Amino acid sequence: MGGIVVDHKALFESMPVPRFLIEARRDGHYHVIEINRRGLEYFNRKEDAIVGLAVSEFMDSENARHFEQAFEVCIQQKVPVSIHALPSFPGGIRVYGFWINPLLDFEGKVILLDVMAQPDSSDDSVLQRERDDAISLLTSIFDASNVGIVVTDHNRRIVRVNDGFVRSFGWAREQIVGEDFVVLISPDEQQVASYNHERYLKSSTRSSGEMKLIKKDGSIANTLYTTATLELSQRRKFQVTTIMDITMRKQMELSLRVAKDQADTANHAKSAFLANMSHELRTPLNAIIGFSEIMMNGTFGQLNIPKYEEYMGDIHSSACHLLEIINEVLDMSKIEAGRVELDEHQVNVQETILSVERMMASRAFSGNIAIHSHVEPNLPLLIGDQRLIRQVLINLVSNSVKFCKAGGEITISGHLKRDGDLELQVIDTGVGMPKHKIPQALEPFGQIHETAHAVGEVTGTGLGLPLAKAMVELHGGQLHLDSDVGKGTVVTITFPSRRVLRRPEIATSY
Repeated sequence: MGGIVVDHKALFESMPVPRFLIEARRDGHYHVIEINRRGLEYFNRKEDAIVGLAVSEFMDSENARHFEQAFEVCIQQKVPVSIHALPSFPGGIRVYGFWINPLLDFEGKVILLDVMAQPDSSDDSVLQRERDDAISLLTSIFDASNVGIVVTDHNRRIVRVNDGFVRSFGWAREQIVGEDFVVLISPDEQQVASYNHERYLKSSTRSSGEMKLIKKDGSIANTLYTTATLELSQRRKFQVTTIMDITMRKQMELSLRVAKDQADTANHAKSAFLANMSHELRTPLNAIIGFSEIMMNGTFGQLNIPKYEEYMGDIHSSACHLLEIINEVLDMSKIEAGRVELDEHQVNVQETILSVERMMASRAFSGNIAIHSHVEPNLPLLIGDQRLIRQVLINLVSNSVKFCKAGGEITISGHLKRDGDLELQVIDTGVGMPKHKIPQALEPFGQIHETAHAVGEVTGTGLGLPLAKAMVELHGGQLHLDSDVGKGTVVTITFPSRRVLRRPEIATSY
């Protein structure tokens, strides 16, 4: 054991750089318990003026704090740390920095910190090693990069290319090194590329952009480049350019642009078709509806044949149904195209609900369905398009009538929420729909074809709910549908508070 201690002391003392051991005391200070000769020279103190003292007792506050923060990290992480060189101490020995290594006991607890100086960076051998390491690292990155890299001099000559460029564009090094780099550029861009090269070198600016580059097989590649100026000794300047082939991306962009143009053309064709349909179909349908009503009412004499009267009723109802479908398709087309503008006025929601109740009463009565309305007294006015709001309620109540059995009930309600939003609800006791089918029901033409849950034969386009949702959203509102099989349906419409006209007594309370 004695021999080992002697060897340790001898090694510690013979270190060519400052070295000392630190012990963390319970009082939170870090004390030096041993220091070698070079350490004493570094601090320019005698051993009894350092050993046993806290670092804060023989260092100035800035350096002491620098050391103590590094000690704390080393103890907490239990890994070696390093700190940069400190300002020169009176001894005159210069160091590059310090390594701080934790010494652990068998339980993994830090018992001491071994602090050893790093050699001065002015040492030529150290600088040479660092320079060689840096060159080796940069060379490895240059050669390993999958992005093409081209280095050119002030005469535009190519002085170096990496493997990534060779792989991407097919040129062998011996074919292009020493050549003017513009030979790689598409003829229509050579003049601009030459001008930019000279401009970038003079201003030493970093730039990026797109250029067309000629591959070895003669094809043209669309590329994205980034270029920067590198200045070496004797003011020699080189242009370092990274080049990435984006030909596939450009082709995809072109394909997407063509697809968008085709979609726009198709959309314009659809709009033109619907506009034509509006005129060509509505006109004869209105005539059919009008003449059938005249014949049904016996304006110019009775038919006196029951079967003909029955057929005439079928003609009238079918024409009305077809006209309703055409109107729904046209409305949805206009909304999707963004051509619907709100005709905004003050809307009396209570009166609107009552008018819808009266309008739908006869249709509900024929199916033995009751319609009720429950509207909060003194419901505020709403700023919106009365026609659209009315149409929303008609669509929702119509759906409820379709899916309610005889003896069912439909309730239309309206009230002001605490947050100031205005909420309307259409609640029915109909057959309902599966919860997982609700998103489908809110999509255009998204009918739920489940005859087991339907009431008789349900006809329509599947546009009633989507139209109602779109019209509510035009007002900045939301439509929420809650339903389940056999439990009916609740449709909740919420209009934002900014559209609600406060009653005077409410407005003055804010």
